[in-house]
Amino acid sequence: MTALARLDRVTRRFGDVTALDDVSLAIEPGRIVGLLGPNGAGKSTLLSLLQGLRRPTSGSVELLGGDPSDYRNRRMLGSTPQETALPPTLRVGEVIDFVASHFEDPVPKGELAEEFGFTELLRRQTGSLSGGQKRRVSVALAFVARPRLVLLDEPTTGLDVDARRTLWDAVRRQHDGGATVVVTSHYLEEIEALAERVVVIGEGRVLADDDLAAVLDRVGLRMLRLSTPRPEAVAALAGVVESRDAGDGSHTFFVRDADAAVVELVRAGIPFSGLAVRGATLEEAFLALTSHPSTLESAS
Repeated sequence: MTALARLDRVTRRFGDVTALDDVSLAIEPGRIVGLLGPNGAGKSTLLSLLQGLRRPTSGSVELLGGDPSDYRNRRMLGSTPQETALPPTLRVGEVIDFVASHFEDPVPKGELAEEFGFTELLRRQTGSLSGGQKRRVSVALAFVARPRLVLLDEPTTGLDVDARRTLWDAVRRQHDGGATVVVTSHYLEEIEALAERVVVIGEGRVLADDDLAAVLDRVGLRMLRLSTPRPEAVAALAGVVESRDAGDGSHTFFVRDADAAVVELVRAGIPFSGLAVRGATLEEAFLALTSHPSTLESAS
């Protein structure tokens, strides 16, 4: 299957900062791909390279069969950046008309507004919209041209729970209609709700690239919380991924197998009290694993 976009051993530096480090990645048609990673991981830099907004320091980037900096290769690309910038004096309908005028077969304005849930905003000036309303319009604009590939950078920033789910439903319908979507998000719930394939990025490198279920299985950590005078000894036990001082005299330890960790704790003769065990949330597990990239890589 021919990839819609491809990065081949791409490195991108900004002065002394390496935003992407020898990244290879292919985006095949027909899937929703989630890019997951903490702030500064390199997600937005990766999207900017695919859009031709930046060039790699080394390596090569291909978009729809050619150079992303060539406008002809961007005609079937839609995107929504992190920052929403709409002309404040234009009405929402006028903005859609302006963007649509650049394409041969755009989605009708009313259809687009209904799909993304802002029909009542069409006659409003964009400067009068809330941040969440602007965000919905910006995401919708990425789909005006019926693109083959859509890049959404933090698409639901500023939206409440209901508006977020409305937008998710719209993105799924667009995908069902033929659009391949790449979405970055800090909301792990969003990646779970949308993505079929998940790429985890940390410190500019790809740490994991797999189906959603496989990535979720990889971050299925448990949390042990206890008080001990020897936290460093517990942290050194086999199977402990990360340890944290809870700030109240107790300590939290992330482990893959809670039963095995407790057995090791007892066998080691380490004094402890107040033991509690629970499953880590996906966000807690993700943060624990990305703070130790080698742990996530070794699990793949």
